[in-house]
Amino acid sequence: LALIGLFNVFGTYAAGSLGQHFPKRYLLSGIYALRSVAIVTFLSVPLTPMSVYIFSAVMGVLWLSTVPPTNAVLAQIFGIQHMSMLGGFVFLSHQIGSFLGVWLGGKLYDLSGSYDVVWWLAVGLGVMAALVNLPVREGPIERRTSAVPA
Repeated sequence: LALIGLFNVFGTYAAGSLGQHFPKRYLLSGIYALRSVAIVTFLSVPLTPMSVYIFSAVMGVLWLSTVPPTNAVLAQIFGIQHMSMLGGFVFLSHQIGSFLGVWLGGKLYDLSGSYDVVWWLAVGLGVMAALVNLPVREGPIERRTSAVPA
């Protein structure tokens, strides 16, 4: 956990810096794809303390690195006037997803006696997240203004 926390700092900073030079949708897609690659690699190598340390560091870099580009995309699409509310929705949805992920992981472990299904679901969700972010348009949403009678 300490390695994940330490490397969160580096990943978040790097993603924020890269987000100033590259389209955020590609950055987000890359992060999610790399998460899947990291998990597949971790499952493919022998389990040793060093493989756990390396995996923890890599996942630390990739874990919170989605926050700067996600916030930037939200600001570009919706503007900054409601960033706290939009950030709250993002945070709430992540908390619900985390709860469901942990609950489902435990349920699948109880049913199968292994976390293998959970790992492969994480890989699949990472690939899906990578694909879903590719078509995101980063410009402001065109809004029609309707004339309201005074």
